[in-house]
Amino acid sequence: MVSHRRPSQSGLTRSVARGTVLSAAAATAAALTAVPAGAEPRDTAEATRARIDRLHQEAEQATEKFNKAGEHVEHLNEQVRHAQDRVARSQERINRMREALGSVAGAQYRSGGMDPALALLLSKDPDSYLEAAATLDRISERHTSALADLRREQRGLGQERAEAAQDLAELERSRSAVARHKRTVERKLGEARRLLNALPAEEREAYDRASRSSRGELPDLSGLVAGSPHAAAATTAARSVVGRPYVWGANGPSGFDCSGLVQWSYAQAGVGLPRTSQAQAHAGRRVSLAEARPGDIVTYRSDASHVGMYVGNGQVVHAPYPGASVRYDPVGMMPVNSVTRV
Repeated sequence: MVSHRRPSQSGLTRSVARGTVLSAAAATAAALTAVPAGAEPRDTAEATRARIDRLHQEAEQATEKFNKAGEHVEHLNEQVRHAQDRVARSQERINRMREALGSVAGAQYRSGGMDPALALLLSKDPDSYLEAAATLDRISERHTSALADLRREQRGLGQERAEAAQDLAELERSRSAVARHKRTVERKLGEARRLLNALPAEEREAYDRASRSSRGELPDLSGLVAGSPHAAAATTAARSVVGRPYVWGANGPSGFDCSGLVQWSYAQAGVGLPRTSQAQAHAGRRVSLAEARPGDIVTYRSDASHVGMYVGNGQVVHAPYPGASVRYDPVGMMPVNSVTRV
């Protein structure tokens, strides 16, 4: 756990020299006040911006894990529901079979006594009776068939209950993973936000402008051909939400994280995409960056932890990071991992 107590000034200087990860407030103080000998103040501001970039990257990586775990929880919820339905249906079938056998036993009892075979048939452990039935020779062929059916149903019910229990346990583990990844994202984004807010106003503006294109309207894209009709529709959808806020873990329509924007845009075109950028990178055919067309999915960094949509003229539309809105930026704003045509 990182300490949030402010160290002494000498402690800050030693921490900067060691490159230790500080709490958000201490990191800001180190970047802006503890200037090493011979360094320019702007150098430290650039170092702070670089740290903010790293925190945003780490938060995106954690967000991808959060989204993946959340997707798994949704899948398991459905799986558990189906398993529980199967258990309930099996139990109903077993109850009907036992009731039918019980009716036969009742009729025999009223007519002068119950056949011991039926008494065993209705016991809680019919398997042991079935094994002995060949030597006891007390059960009719019809009852043997009924007992065999009952045994199969009971075994199937036991297996279904075991599978449902396993699914429930996995569901709880996945929910815990979602909560853990959420805490990681919130911690890193909170630190990045505090660092950014501690920068002088001109440095905050410089950070927002660095390697970024204008937030205004994209230059005319008429004449540019999308990779497919649904890619064209997805591009139109993505462009329609420029200016809406980045909200981590969100997939529209009021806010988006990076992969949420791509997923939502293609959903408007009637195409279902995976939730994470890593999975979206494999959602279609890979093409080179030189071949990119509007609607192509562009993933970034070696781990494909960020994603945007190519819109033409060397630009992508994407949800950059908290505090920024969905906007256009140069396709080369960070190292390109892949370009995928859906």
